[in-house]
Amino acid sequence: MTENEKNARIFKAVCDANRLTILGLLQSGEKCACKLLEELNIGQPTLSHHMKILVDCGLVNDCKEGKWHH
Repeated sequence: MTENEKNARIFKAVCDANRLTILGLLQSGEKCACKLLEELNIGQPTLSHHMKILVDCGLVNDCKEGKWHH
C-alpha cells in the first residue's frame, strides 16, 4: 500500500462525525463499548462498523481476549 493510499484511508476514517467522537472519547484510554454507546446515538452494530474502520486505518489499536476486543 502506498503512502497516499494509507493517507486516504485515514482521511476517510476521520470524515465521519461519529468516528471523530469515538476518537475523542478514546483519547483518555481504553473504553468499553457500552461507555461509547452511552455517548453516541447509534447501535452496537454501527459502533462495530466504525471501530473496524478506525482499526483498519491504524488510528485505533485493538487486542482480542477471548471473544472480546479491547
